Amino acid sequence: MIRFTNDYSEGAHPSILAAIAAANCEGNPGYSTDPHAARARALIQSAIGRPDADVHFLVGGTQTNATAIAAFLRPYEAVIAASSGHICVHETGAVEATGHKCVACPAENGKLTPAAVRAAVAAHPDEHMVKPRMVYISQTTEIGTVYTLAELEELRKVCDACGLYLYLDGARLAAGLAAGGASLADIARLCDAFYIGGTKNAALFGEALVILNAALKPDFRYNIKQRGGMLAKGFLLGIQFEQLFADGTGAFYTSLAAHANAMALRLKEGIAALGYPFACDSVTNQQFPILPDEVVEALAPDFGFEFSAKPDAHHTCIRLVTSWATPEENVDAFLAALRDVS
Repeated sequence: MIRFTNDYSEGAHPSILAAIAAANCEGNPGYSTDPHAARARALIQSAIGRPDADVHFLVGGTQTNATAIAAFLRPYEAVIAASSGHICVHETGAVEATGHKCVACPAENGKLTPAAVRAAVAAHPDEHMVKPRMVYISQTTEIGTVYTLAELEELRKVCDACGLYLYLDGARLAAGLAAGGASLADIARLCDAFYIGGTKNAALFGEALVILNAALKPDFRYNIKQRGGMLAKGFLLGIQFEQLFADGTGAFYTSLAAHANAMALRLKEGIAALGYPFACDSVTNQQFPILPDEVVEALAPDFGFEFSAKPDAHHTCIRLVTSWATPEENVDAFLAALRDVS
């Protein structure tokens, strides 16, 4: 079967596997206190242009989001997010389980706007309600759209005006960078904290959380440990980000996602040429075509994909996801099969 189910079906880039194998019996200190993690931190600080940044390595996206939000907020404070945001729909209530409400807002194209943020703040006016304290966004969004630099700057302005932190979930940050979204340096300038996704961009696992706001830095490792996000063999995380950011610029990291985006846009072009519509205009590695039910049923035995929605009784929206490792021939095979059953 050819899979377009997600962008972490494959293991890891060969350079990462080779580096792990080479370091396998070195004997490293635990919990990301090793030389590989130290070098990875320095490389990320270089890539974002912020030597003052704190960089922490956690095992996965849900652990990163839940740990960061729980650490940054007081018990009565809440986080504002798009209703389609990962923390609202794909993390089994992990943030709520830490005691913090997610205030879900309607968001066209998956993106929060300053107006939505202001409305959420206005809807929580006093101590009888939770107090919004953070804006959560994803780059890219859950539907593959990308915040522009101008949009991030406007969100920063409204966060400053309303006394809110700005936190960016970067599970697919590389795809956003490759699609021309805000640069790493701009994200570091505008956000109080963000994370650089490894799991969905050629690492075996792991995310790098970057904390810029000095008020959020103290004792963060205590939170990682308590929330189960600290890996004993932390050198495995360090090695992976050491490889992804080996050039100190993030160019290699971004180039891997550029391939994923290119394969997705090849899918998009081929599907659109057959006259099928899309649920949204994604420019990155997630595509959401709307196909007749009988076409979906015909494709399902040979191709892996996720079912996204039922726009009507006779059509299904599916999600196709490409990765750093997606071969062009797999894309062409899907398009050929789609032509055959259309």
